[in-house]
This record gives sequence, structure tokens and C-alpha cells, in this order.
Amino acid sequence: QVQLVQSGGGLVQPGGSLRLSCAASGIIFRVYSMGWYRQTPGKQRELVAYITHREGTNYADSVKGRFTISRDNAKNTVYLQMNSLLPEDTAAYYCNAGQQDSGGLHIAGPYWGQGTQVTVSS
Repeated sequence: QVQLVQSGGGLVQPGGSLRLSCAASGIIFRVYSMGWYRQTPGKQRELVAYITHREGTNYADSVKGRFTISRDNAKNTVYLQMNSLLPEDTAAYYCNAGQQDSGGLHIAGPYWGQGTQVTVSS
């Protein structure tokens, strides 16, 4: 049984930091491209960052320079370090185990974390 279990998140003031974690089981974690998505009510889920199985990384323009994605294959875990948080970063965040397409972009797979709320507010 595949599980992606997220932890972290919560309420933080603007300019603050949070770290999200996503621990995977039931998959060969090291071969997957791992992505972090976020979603706000009434909007589509958007890809925030991803890290390939070779540890190449890519970020949405809105988070570049503030967020860092990393992975620990020994722990089957992917992380999202979020610094200099802004109110517009408020969203439900989801991790995903996917693949890369021929152009190297992350393609969402069927495995998702349960989601965790991040609220940036004073």
C-alpha cells in the first residue's frame, strides 16, 4: 500500500519560515520525481517545486529564491523549506510522487499526500 504522509505546516507570520515533510512508503522512492503542489479554494492545484530522481530541482517563479526542495532517499522523504513567507503563500500543500516527461518536467503521478494547511498571516 502506497502512502505519502505529510507533516509540518501551520500558522506563521509574514516573513517567517516553515518546513514541510513528506514520508513515502510502498514505493521505490529513489526512482520517483517528487513534487510539491499547493491549492487555494476555487483555484487549480499548482506545482510549486519538484526534485527529480537525480536531484535536479525546479521552482515556480513565485517561490524562487524563497523555497527549497530537497530529498533524503535513505529516509524516503522529501522536504520543502519555505522562507520569507508571504500571505499569498497561504494554501493547502500536497506532495506528489510522479515522473519526468521527455522535457524533464515533473508529471504528477497517482500518489498524493493528505495535504497540509499553510497560513501566512499577522
